[in-house]
Amino acid sequence: MGIPEGMTAAGRDGVAGVVAQPSRTVVALDFDGTLAPIVADPASARAHPGAAAALAALAPLVDSVVVVTGRPAAVAVEYGGLADVPGLERLTVLGQYGAERWEAATGEVVAPEVHPGVAGVRAELPAALARAGAPEGTWVEDKGRALGVHTRRTADPDAALDLLRAPLAELAERHALIVEPGRMVLELRPPGVDKGAALTGYLAERGPGPVVYAGDDLGDLPAYAAVERRRAEGLPALLVCSGPVTGEPPVRELADRADVVVPGPAGVVELLSGLAELIRAR
Repeated sequence: MGIPEGMTAAGRDGVAGVVAQPSRTVVALDFDGTLAPIVADPASARAHPGAAAALAALAPLVDSVVVVTGRPAAVAVEYGGLADVPGLERLTVLGQYGAERWEAATGEVVAPEVHPGVAGVRAELPAALARAGAPEGTWVEDKGRALGVHTRRTADPDAALDLLRAPLAELAERHALIVEPGRMVLELRPPGVDKGAALTGYLAERGPGPVVYAGDDLGDLPAYAAVERRRAEGLPALLVCSGPVTGEPPVRELADRADVVVPGPAGVVELLSGLAELIRAR
């Protein structure tokens, strides 16, 4: 039924909790690498072809579905094909690590003012990269409320990340921002804004109940921690690691804490479909 084998005992308890209490269950998911395959150019990313349908099948059966992403909320909605989908009328997207909120019911994004340090970093970043000797292929993704420096296109992405960590940390600190590492990316963004805080706030709105969270990268660790805190309080939970499908290993820090590792967005879609089947069959 799409539920993968090899799940931890806690994960099996999480699935059982979802099936027993679907109306109290929150299903939370990252976007890139989880609902959408990782691609060289983030502007080319699109959700797995089955993602919207799987979410639409599951969403009416549970309390709510929320996408928690570092992307701007409107971009995740567009690239995910998540607007005006029957069954997803109550979908929420928390973009920019929770700084932005999009509700399917209104189709509008609500967000506070942009941190002033972002503009300062934006102005100085090209010169900072040049001084640091950023290798060819390094490029900047401007997310509006944060800036990501990607090394995926360089000859040695890991070496490029190591080269840029210190100078980018110094630049971020001068503008009261922080640097968060990810898979072949360093993101400069305001402090206190992460997926853990975003998910914790959202779950507080929904009340106690089972939680499913799926992610693929280091930025998902704070969300994992938020779910683990719920589990420590006795609430059922399922932590899913979306692994790469290119032969690369999954992000070790995530895989070590996950209840199950699935093969990328296709595996996530299969798991979501399996949960819907189990709920309907109960």
